[in-house]
Amino acid sequence: MTLLDGKLLSEQIKAELAAEVEQIKLQGGKIPHLAAIIVGENPASQVYVSSKIRSCEQVGFKSSLVRCEAATTQEELLAIVQKLNNDPDVDGFIVQLPLPKHIDEEAVTLAIDPKKDVDGFHPVNFGRMAQGLPAFLPATPMGILEILRRYNIETSGKHCVVLGRSNIVGTPISILLSRKGYPGDCTVTLTHSRTKDLPAEVRRADILVAAIGIPEFVKADWVKEGAVVIDVGINRIPDESKKSGTRIAGDVDFEGVAPHCSFITPVPGGVGLMTVAALMMNTLKACKGEIYGK
Repeated sequence: MTLLDGKLLSEQIKAELAAEVEQIKLQGGKIPHLAAIIVGENPASQVYVSSKIRSCEQVGFKSSLVRCEAATTQEELLAIVQKLNNDPDVDGFIVQLPLPKHIDEEAVTLAIDPKKDVDGFHPVNFGRMAQGLPAFLPATPMGILEILRRYNIETSGKHCVVLGRSNIVGTPISILLSRKGYPGDCTVTLTHSRTKDLPAEVRRADILVAAIGIPEFVKADWVKEGAVVIDVGINRIPDESKKSGTRIAGDVDFEGVAPHCSFITPVPGGVGLMTVAALMMNTLKACKGEIYGK
């Protein structure tokens, strides 16, 4: 069993980005600038945004953080989004989810200029991705592709089972892994809560992407020998042995499943870190005009 080390890969990617930014500086070019909007005091969101800002500093990007009170109205938030859309110095920006219940997340997502949508959530980018056109890929699926690519994991002709059908992970990764080229050319089965005999479907997987949001949901007898397991889940569960009283667990029962795998991502230290690395890669692409031009 080989551990798919997201920490190691993300550090490699950051080093590559930092080297490219250094070359841009030497040539007097524009430094990539990522902005983030956070609304309210959600602790998990605070951690995620801090990680993204810290990563910007590591690779030499400019970064901006717009903090909004939880009581911020939808109209006020949309005005901030429009301001960032119109700021020529900002190459890409994200609106950290979830948003307070009184704000329509879909309306906010639709308001983001697709050319600055480095999270890859806008329907324009999603549609371009689905048709194989240049697009900002959703950061988590993009991070998964990088893991497969950098570990040289064979995907052509493999049966991939995706567990979960969200627009953020499950649906886009099912599309990307079925596309022509590497990493892709998989036969993909997209499963979810209504799938009949879910363990039997999962057991068919050469490559399993678990993104269902239920801690330790996938058990050892669900996974066939030699499978590649990509665990996207980040769940906080009670653990009295920890100082915080909780621990982070994936969607896969790691201890039970790992001995049966050829490759597996740990949680934490796997896909989550690669999501941030992918966001950085998208921001550099936005700065260079690689998707939509300058």
